[in-house]
Amino acid sequence: MITISLCMIVKNEETTLEQCLQSIQGIPDEIIIVDTSSTDNTKKIAQKFTKHIYDFQWVDNFSAVRNESFNYATKEYIMWLDANDILKPDQASQLQK
Repeated sequence: MITISLCMIVKNEETTLEQCLQSIQGIPDEIIIVDTSSTDNTKKIAQKFTKHIYDFQWVDNFSAVRNESFNYATKEYIMWLDANDILKPDQASQLQK
């Protein structure tokens, strides 16, 4: 069976992050969150799902932050989502297949 690291970059995503992570729960083997200076409850919400939460100073470059999140991944495959991506149940089951 394959293993998956979910890598996300976030900033001030308290309104969508929990629903996103709930929708993917049980699929990735690890969740990596790289936070670019949130001032809301984003990191507190992320802590419900993972201990792998890292800070990254925003440098006006999405690729730099995305690559930083990939650096923390330890599993065979890497997937990424934005905090407003929500998997529907049928999509989650398809992904698991």
